Amino acid sequence: MRSLWRIIANLFKWTWRLINFVREFILNLFLLLLILVGVGVWMHIKSANQPVEVQRGALNIDLAGVVVDKPSVTNKLGKLGRQLLGASSNRLKENPLFDIVDGIRQGKTDDRISGIVLNLRDFAGGDQPSLQYIGKALREFRDSGKPVYAYGDNFTQAQFYLASFANKIYLAPHGSIDLHGFATNSLYYKSLLDKLKVSSHIFRVGTYKSAVEPFLRDDMSQAARDADTRWVGQLWNNYVAQIAANRQISPEQVFPGAQQLIAALQKNGGDMAKYALDAKLVDELATPAEVDQKLTKVFGWDKQANDYRGTSIYDYSLKKQPAKGNIAVIFADGAIVDGEQTPGTVGGDTTAAEIRSARLDDKIKAIILRVNSPGGSVTASEAIREELAAARAAGKPVVVSMGGMAASGGYWISTPANYIIASPSTLTGSIGIFGIINTVEKSLGTIGVYTDGVATSPLADVSVTKALPQEVQQLMQLSIENGYKNFLDLVAKSRKMTPEQVDQIAQGHVWTGSDAKANGLVDALGDFDDAVKKAAELAKISQPQLQWYQQQPSFADMLFGQMNAQIRAVLPETLQSMLPAPMYDVMSMMKKQPGLFDKMNDPQNRYAVCLTCGDVR
Repeated sequence: MRSLWRIIANLFKWTWRLINFVREFILNLFLLLLILVGVGVWMHIKSANQPVEVQRGALNIDLAGVVVDKPSVTNKLGKLGRQLLGASSNRLKENPLFDIVDGIRQGKTDDRISGIVLNLRDFAGGDQPSLQYIGKALREFRDSGKPVYAYGDNFTQAQFYLASFANKIYLAPHGSIDLHGFATNSLYYKSLLDKLKVSSHIFRVGTYKSAVEPFLRDDMSQAARDADTRWVGQLWNNYVAQIAANRQISPEQVFPGAQQLIAALQKNGGDMAKYALDAKLVDELATPAEVDQKLTKVFGWDKQANDYRGTSIYDYSLKKQPAKGNIAVIFADGAIVDGEQTPGTVGGDTTAAEIRSARLDDKIKAIILRVNSPGGSVTASEAIREELAAARAAGKPVVVSMGGMAASGGYWISTPANYIIASPSTLTGSIGIFGIINTVEKSLGTIGVYTDGVATSPLADVSVTKALPQEVQQLMQLSIENGYKNFLDLVAKSRKMTPEQVDQIAQGHVWTGSDAKANGLVDALGDFDDAVKKAAELAKISQPQLQWYQQQPSFADMLFGQMNAQIRAVLPETLQSMLPAPMYDVMSMMKKQPGLFDKMNDPQNRYAVCLTCGDVR
């Protein structure tokens, strides 16, 4: 019997030892794998930081993804991501606008660069002022005597806009140019909220403040429709006019209208490529192989790469800027939120701290605030504005450079500036405020759940599960009206108007940069270069040197940010492709709708947001 127990005990003992061995082996294997991955990543980063030898030949503008003022996470691992994780997230990549422009301008005077090739098949676009700024750099490159070529199988509107700056555009014989116009679309939820029995308490000031309409209506109001029709039409006219000038054709040739376009295609049998050639939108129809031959004659052949000689814009190293500059460049790029900054947002505390740092730095003589924001939290906007006003009061000139959007809260933070410069296609204004508090007491009541209790004051008896007390509603409306009055006063003081004059162009009305200039909301039309010149002029700086204020992400932020982009690129599309088409469209629109589905964390529930400014397609 003892022998049997001994055998059983030994069996359990050796089994336990085997389990421990397997566990330790797996953990050690995982640790070894982690070390190898870490070493590999470090080596890739180290090699990525080494300057790539520039090929004598073309500078390939092979942009992939979108162009933004400031990427959510500095893409130092972009090359690593392409090498290790593939290119599936290319269209989610964020490209810094100013690096692209600096690269093109550097290539203009680089003897190794003899021309530019625009290969934009993976380019997803950017706001119109950003595209105009890149186009300006391409025009400067052309004017230096170096040619610019563009080719593609198909061109989207954003791709063709940049391609139009080329000396010569090649289109595949089976290709097309998708020119269709601009549109905005938003989701409206009133019926859904009614069905869910959600009580939406809306507090607003401004006839045209359409950001709250999705909670109040199932469609766009006529006032909002009229206002949006105006600025969307102006953006499209600016787009068409620029392409017409670049191609030296009439605006009607660029886009004759939907019916005329269909009639022309009916005549030629629906051949989109031939239509583009006949309308002089492109210079030649050519297959990729034919384009390669043409570019090889211009730039030479690279035997190692089996391609014409050239260097990607991603491998083209920019000259190092001085460590310390005399003009601070601070970004307000994204929705404005209260507290610390997170990727894709403007943190009130973070941005105010950057402005304060520039204000206290004796070497900084002027500040450029680059604004590209639809607005957001009123509290956060005021924190940024106050710090910017303090910098101006300290004797440091402040110049605001507006990008694609500087609306609502984006305009609020611009008010302390000595000088405001906007692009003709900037969307700005939208001077108005709203507040939203949703309660679900009716929803819970339908399933037999209720909330009850006692409170020392109606103002204390606030809960998402209870009806909003009348006193709280009155208090909120007073707070919103006070915020709007403050907004008018800030603009009036800044723009040397009366509050009554500001109110006539406010009420939440969105203006293009051109209209904003006519209405006195901005000082001049121009781009970032003009902002630098103005800042240097105001600060009396003979040799301006820029100091870019950008948070440097940690290694983990960069690594996981790159991996997250890959996951977002592959997994959601795979899963969402299984959904019915209408549901997929709804999910895509919800992700794009700014201000409502991002963080709304204002402590007073007050927001200055332009809903439609970020959704022009």
